[in-house]
Amino acid sequence: MTTLALTGSPLWYASRAGGTITLLLLTATVVLGILSGGRARPRRLGRFEFGLLHRNLSLLTLVFLVAHVVTAVLDPFVHLGWAVSVVPFGASYRPLWLGLGTVALDLLLAVAVTSGLRKRLGVRRWKAVHWLGYAAWPFALFHGVGTGTDTRLPLQLWLYAGCVGTVVAAVWWRLVKAAPGRVAGRLTGAVAATAVPVALTAFLATGPLQPGWSQRAASTVALLGGGR
Repeated sequence: MTTLALTGSPLWYASRAGGTITLLLLTATVVLGILSGGRARPRRLGRFEFGLLHRNLSLLTLVFLVAHVVTAVLDPFVHLGWAVSVVPFGASYRPLWLGLGTVALDLLLAVAVTSGLRKRLGVRRWKAVHWLGYAAWPFALFHGVGTGTDTRLPLQLWLYAGCVGTVVAAVWWRLVKAAPGRVAGRLTGAVAATAVPVALTAFLATGPLQPGWSQRAASTVALLGGGR
């Protein structure tokens, strides 16, 4: 095995760092989006300031996301093509987990493009597409957990736990502060807020935290049951 395979290239470290920062920024963006609606928004921040912070974080997320994708494609160890960055599940290396990241990228690009066309699309259509930004977060989360060779490190596990805990807390805060009514929407939010940490814990226990996971995930479409 080469030294490069053992230690990783500088581009690998840059890609991994970019991906981690992107997840943190996306988590913050999602939390702000959740708290910005209804009566959940902190009263100390005006609606304009809150919206401006949300937009700026969204743009910063896209910047680091692009850096993450570019460095991953240029990394000589993985040998990814540019098509993999936009077409899900086409990679030969960790196809499922890289595919989840591609899905997250496509969803965020859809949100970015439609945000630029907001006036032409109308508020209702724009909001319908804007919800895809929230859907991108769990895809990005499982992409990072399943792809990262450092997932088993305590610091990385705590980082994932912090991201999940922050989003779940924001969802429950929004549900507590929500006005009466919209039972279906509130029930969906409660189920989603419960399902993500449960699914992530089960996946970690049967997948990345098991010996040999990295080798199995690198060459096969490892299932949530542990890569069998």
